[in-house]
Amino acid sequence: MARTSKIKRETKETSILVQVNIDGSGKTSVNTGIDLFDHLITSFGKHSMLDLAVKAKSNDGILHHLIEDTGIAIGSAIDKALGSRTGITRFSYSSVPMDESLAEASVDLVRRPYGKINLSIKRSQIEGMSKEDIEHFFSSLVQNLNSCIHISVKYGENDHHKIESAIKSLAVALRTASSLDKKQKGIPSTKGSM
Repeated sequence: MARTSKIKRETKETSILVQVNIDGSGKTSVNTGIDLFDHLITSFGKHSMLDLAVKAKSNDGILHHLIEDTGIAIGSAIDKALGSRTGITRFSYSSVPMDESLAEASVDLVRRPYGKINLSIKRSQIEGMSKEDIEHFFSSLVQNLNSCIHISVKYGENDHHKIESAIKSLAVALRTASSLDKKQKGIPSTKGSM
């Protein structure tokens, strides 16, 4: 069964279209109109090996709404594509360096939303994106992915490197956790339900 989905989110604030193939090859097509944001989402798709297409447009000119709604739509699309989560590996962990920065992500694809995110950003702006919007993107993505995810930047000096290592560590952990485990029969839980 194909693990794919398409989410269209239309509000007075934004128009977002996201397409996901969990079993892709990392092919991405991203257009949000924000260069750093496009770069982060592209890195996420590439390193999670998801085929990911994102087209996002602001209807009200407010970047916060665009960034938040894009995170919601991507998380929702991945959640939908994972389906019942039968046969997945479920758990994973990744540690990714980016020059002087190091980030770690732990993922449990159980169907209970919880996120603990520490990006250790010092500057108020990075490449035209506000610190709070970057942090909000991560939390919106994680919450709507409907999973338990912890992301922590362990150390680093360059804020760009910190957020890039964070998104890549999440991507690599998600890649493994969402992969099909040939030994796993049914739902990977002692409850028999996610």
